[in-house]
Formats: sequence, C-alpha cells, structure tokens
Amino acid sequence: MKEAGAIRECEEHGWMQDCADPHAKERALEIARRDPLVGLSDEAVVALIRNVLDELGDMCPECAREQSGQLAS
Repeated sequence: MKEAGAIRECEEHGWMQDCADPHAKERALEIARRDPLVGLSDEAVVALIRNVLDELGDMCPECAREQSGQLAS
C-alpha cells in the first residue's frame, strides 16, 4: 500500500495514514491481485487491503490529539 502511494507514515509519530488517493488505492489492489501474500488468495488479500484502508484515517491520531489540545488552549 505504501509502495502504491495509498498510505503514508506520520513523520513525527509513525502512524500510517490514508492518502485519500483513489488511484493509489486501485494500484495497491492491483499489486495485491498480481502478487498475493503466500497462503492467501488474491480475493482474500484484496479484502484485507480494503479493510485496512477503511480503518485508517487521513490524520495521525496523535497529531489530531495535539491539534485539538492546541485549539482548546
């Protein structure tokens, strides 16, 4: 997913974030179909990637917490 540009890492905290790029998500799914993880079908890998992308936000949770704390001050 990172190779396809679908996710990125928060430079400060290391959390993975969704890049919200539909083309990158499709590239990640195509890579998964073409080269699935050992022991998993391509359908299972695609479902796993979709699940992970659905769970990721576009902002690091720690950055969001810090930002909301600054807004409250």
